[in-house]
Amino acid sequence: MQSLKKKPPSLEYNSKPPNLLRFENEAHQKGFRAIAGIDEAGRGPLAGPVVAAACMIPHDLYIPGVNDSKKLSPRQREHLFETIISNDSIQYGIGIVSPQEIDQINILQATICAMINATNALPSQPDMLLVDGLQLPHSDIPCQKIIKGDSLSQSIAAASILAKVTRDKLMVDYHTRWPHYGFDKHKGYGTRKHLEAIKQYGACEIHRMSFAPLNALSFSAQ
Repeated sequence: MQSLKKKPPSLEYNSKPPNLLRFENEAHQKGFRAIAGIDEAGRGPLAGPVVAAACMIPHDLYIPGVNDSKKLSPRQREHLFETIISNDSIQYGIGIVSPQEIDQINILQATICAMINATNALPSQPDMLLVDGLQLPHSDIPCQKIIKGDSLSQSIAAASILAKVTRDKLMVDYHTRWPHYGFDKHKGYGTRKHLEAIKQYGACEIHRMSFAPLNALSFSAQ
């Protein structure tokens, strides 16, 4: 009997690349050869780190199914995550900023820090950065801010998948330490269940105490 199990997406070269390669192609035409897409996951949650990823994909290499991570199911994200990290021609870096540092420098600065750390973690230095929604103040590399870049640029979309899956795995790990908050389900976002757990148990070490409603409550870390 033939198996009906779906195979994970593979990589292929596409002679007529989709619109997701528009920004990469424009940068390539300007002479840039090492183009990295950058995105983050976790700006809005009440708990956990903010995670950024940088991803450099060879020119004209198309990853079927890649898209803004928010538009993909968890299973699709996992498949694409494994596809990306298992290909030796794709370079990626991850940057993580803790809840404590978020509270110290604010979420915007923490996001910028995570993005720069992700860029610095790449095996080789890019010569152009495509950044989702932010003008990244990198000291050495030119940057292009792209609004909704995770839906418009393949390298940014790939970075969004890397960041999202990495952060989700961290939150599942945190759930084993603090199971009563339900981090494995809501990943730190302010759902009703999460807010009810905060009211019942107070805040834990990975809560962002500078975020409302935590900053209005006198909870001590457990």
